[in-house]
Amino acid sequence: MDDVVWHNGKALRKGYTTGSCATAAAKVAALMLLRQQVIDNVSIVTPSGVTLNLNVELPLISPGEATAAIRKDGGDDVDATDGMLIFARVRLRSDPAICIDGGDGVGRVTRNGLGLDIGQAAINKTPRHTIETAVREAIGPGRGADVEIFAPEGEARARNTYNARLGILGGISIIGTSGIVTPMSEESWKKSLSLELGMKRADGMDRVILVPGNHGERFVAEQLQIDASYVVTMSNFVGYMLKEAERLGFRQILMVGHFGKLVKVAAGIFHTHSHIADGRLETLIAWLALCDAPHALMHQVADCVSTEEAMALIDAAGWQRVYPAIAARVAERMAELLRFSSRPPRCDALLFSFDQQVLGSSRPVAALTEAFR
Repeated sequence: MDDVVWHNGKALRKGYTTGSCATAAAKVAALMLLRQQVIDNVSIVTPSGVTLNLNVELPLISPGEATAAIRKDGGDDVDATDGMLIFARVRLRSDPAICIDGGDGVGRVTRNGLGLDIGQAAINKTPRHTIETAVREAIGPGRGADVEIFAPEGEARARNTYNARLGILGGISIIGTSGIVTPMSEESWKKSLSLELGMKRADGMDRVILVPGNHGERFVAEQLQIDASYVVTMSNFVGYMLKEAERLGFRQILMVGHFGKLVKVAAGIFHTHSHIADGRLETLIAWLALCDAPHALMHQVADCVSTEEAMALIDAAGWQRVYPAIAARVAERMAELLRFSSRPPRCDALLFSFDQQVLGSSRPVAALTEAFR
């Protein structure tokens, strides 16, 4: 396969998912159990059609069961599970069923909205299917097997993931839709954020507060005095998370964030990472012009290197009225993005400063926050 992807002029090596590791480990364990001999290498076909030839580690065989491990390799997309061993233990059954469960280091689902039942091991649908298919290929149609996926380092590694916030406790998730990890891919990150939205909707919530990150979460809790359960991080994926919230049926979306981040949305920029687009100062200057600010102030802002520097000039000149105007425009842009929805949600925005003070909002703050109390 083409095992590299180009990003910013660099060739980055692809890897494979925990789901591929679990599938390969289960397949080779099943083969070793039937043959009663150690196998050092195993091949699987991923859901994306790529064939992987993987080295087997720590094989162990007894008359009743076999265990094998595959080491996760995320390529140049290093994550919390990179380099860890994913194990499978296989035992034959007296019936033709294949039963898959998680053991030590594989998390358990404790909340609705993940597409898995509460109490079930956090092994997603695609890996479950590939594991079952691979084991069936190894043991044939007439036999059944109990397959246990485990990861001794899983509980410690999971502390560096979103799992606890998603209600997955006790370990990592066995995930992967394609079986291949593409370096610099944002898809898995976006999906984990969307999962949190889905769980809140499954819990009956129809209002949500989207924030770019930790500063927004802290502002909502400390300054707005709103329960953190309403808050979901959107990172830089503003447009994606707005569309996901609409798809899931949220009736009210309040976006809360630092001015320097959300001013981009006022310009219709729905992916706010600087490598995608910036335009912060240009947008600010345009709105100062619409608010009839002096040309001298706009020229000063144009020479600034950050929004914080520009805000200090604006505050000193007494033109804070620009902030509510920009907040209102952010809310309008949110609504415009979702304008083709059959049931568009109410969209609002609130901007705050670096020192955690409200700068402006699309409606009075009390009106925005009333529904969340």
